[in-house]
Amino acid sequence: MRNPWRLLLLRNVTRTSIHSSRIDSLHLQVRKLDPQSSRYFSSFIGRNVHAKSLFAFDSDIRTSKNRLFSSESAIERKDLDHDILTEIFSKSSSSEEIRDELKSFNILVNHEMVLTTLQNLEENPEGAWKLFNWVSETDSERLSSKSYNLMLGILGRKDHVTEFWDLFEIMKKNGYGISRTTYIKVSENFEKEKMVSDLDRLKEVYSSKSGDDPTATMCSRVCKVINEKEWDEEVLKRLRDLNISWSSDLVEMVLEHLSVHPTKALMFFWWVEENPSFKHTKQTYNAMVTVLGREDCIEKFWRIVDEMKGAGYVIEMETYVKVMGRFYKRRMVKDAVDLYGFMMGGSNKPPAQDALFLLRKIVVGKDLDMDLFSKVIGIFTEHGNRLTKPFLDGILKSLRSVSKLQECGKILKAMEKGGFVANNAVYSEIIFQLSRYGKLDEAYDILNDMEASGCNPNSKLWASLIQGQCEAGEIDTAASCFRKTVEKVGVTDASYGFDVLVNGFCSNNRAVDACKFLSEMVKEKKLQPWHTTYKLLIEKLLVRGNLEEALSLVGLMKNHGFPPFVDPFIAYISKSGTGDDAMSFLKAITVKRFPSTSVFIRMFNAFFKAGRHSEAHDCLSKCPGYIRSHADVLNLFFDMKPKNAKDATTALAA
Repeated sequence: MRNPWRLLLLRNVTRTSIHSSRIDSLHLQVRKLDPQSSRYFSSFIGRNVHAKSLFAFDSDIRTSKNRLFSSESAIERKDLDHDILTEIFSKSSSSEEIRDELKSFNILVNHEMVLTTLQNLEENPEGAWKLFNWVSETDSERLSSKSYNLMLGILGRKDHVTEFWDLFEIMKKNGYGISRTTYIKVSENFEKEKMVSDLDRLKEVYSSKSGDDPTATMCSRVCKVINEKEWDEEVLKRLRDLNISWSSDLVEMVLEHLSVHPTKALMFFWWVEENPSFKHTKQTYNAMVTVLGREDCIEKFWRIVDEMKGAGYVIEMETYVKVMGRFYKRRMVKDAVDLYGFMMGGSNKPPAQDALFLLRKIVVGKDLDMDLFSKVIGIFTEHGNRLTKPFLDGILKSLRSVSKLQECGKILKAMEKGGFVANNAVYSEIIFQLSRYGKLDEAYDILNDMEASGCNPNSKLWASLIQGQCEAGEIDTAASCFRKTVEKVGVTDASYGFDVLVNGFCSNNRAVDACKFLSEMVKEKKLQPWHTTYKLLIEKLLVRGNLEEALSLVGLMKNHGFPPFVDPFIAYISKSGTGDDAMSFLKAITVKRFPSTSVFIRMFNAFFKAGRHSEAHDCLSKCPGYIRSHADVLNLFFDMKPKNAKDATTALAA
């Protein structure tokens, strides 16, 4: 037998080139779900509502008792928006909203996703309880001991103690017991919150369970020996004196109990291997990998992974979920990428969502590591997967959450290298975001690259560039961008971009500058703005009292064949203008002769309604004779006379 004091030293060999080999060693096909055996999320339900199952399992998983489920990556609980299911069950949503959200992300819910989401919802007991009840109603037979223990750990607090004991009774009926991890966590909570009676009850039920389980009893004896002192000959002697027949279940349980002392766990793992009647199994390797998956044991972790692989065993999905969750929580993103790559090279491949979660985790880091980002893209696509628009949407959402949207150009290029095909809508969004955040050169680079590849950007893409500048308040730069747009797409296709620019001018209280720029573009470039552009600008000018500038646009509208825009002028002049202003407006909308009598009558009526009779009479005095003598006009002015004046006029007529 090896010298026990040098056991770790002998194991401390140079780490193999796992990072370069773990991905390429296995070239197995991605396991596809059978659509006939997959059932999708149909509705959100409460505890008393029946619904169809939302779980999709392969036929081999349905008949297996092993916990070999598909998984969704665990996400740091304080970063809930990185986990779609966590977001859905964290908020109060209707069944229709939940169904639409799941459908939009093309999510296939399975057990490992539920386990991960429960971990993410640890600080949100209501959301976790909602999810657990939903799972219980839809496919209760599939809930494992791990599921119950996770939920118990979340409910083990004063404000949810009733639900805790209710769930414990259900769990007990299903043949499950409280795990040591859950027991320690809940007992600490009960003690902290001075829940004496509940703590006593918990100790009683846990002791009863342990006493009935010979494996648990033996585990307790082994752990007591190991934990009493440092690993030495005396510890080994006492372990041998226990005369234990080692089993995978017992070794796994001991490793779990020693998880807070990973070095002792590893010493025990290697020591028990020396027993000629025991050989490590997939079960014990996975337990050891779970214990070592932390930052202070990462080299040992990968050594065991290498050793496990050499022995012909694979990391189970449950182990992968636990370790990835810890990596995310402790911001060990590089190791998370390596583990994802290792799993993608094996038979238990993570689902597509894991790649998205990794990419989102990378982009929200303090420094954007594009090499790591590209590495995940490569791993994902090399195994037959395809990058889609929801991937980009999710990544952009993460960039937005940390105010890094200016990096989206780099992200798009990396995804395109991975086979992503961006359409005009994607380019439009990217260009807008770059322009908005002052990355104009990067936005131009994308447009230039499109031109170089023979895909000339259309007017809407250029308009996105202009809109981004307007959103940033860089109106003069936006105007320069518009001039470049005219050069690139021609004046005929530039009207949309010009409408965006005019909106930008007006939103920044520069309607007069917009009017000048419009006149300049019409004169120099023969631009023909949209009718809606004219109308918007006229309204904004009149709101600011710029009647002269607004009237200057009326003639341009006529030249472009648009009908006169009467209403805002009448409203403005009747309240703030003069008789001369009214005549200027009426002359401006004249084509061959003055407008119809009805327009004059509307103008007069507006003056009268505003209580400005003198301005109405002043306007009338300047009107052509056929208007002054028109019967309807005379009747209107007669009706608006004061009552005593009307009586005098009637008497004279008599």
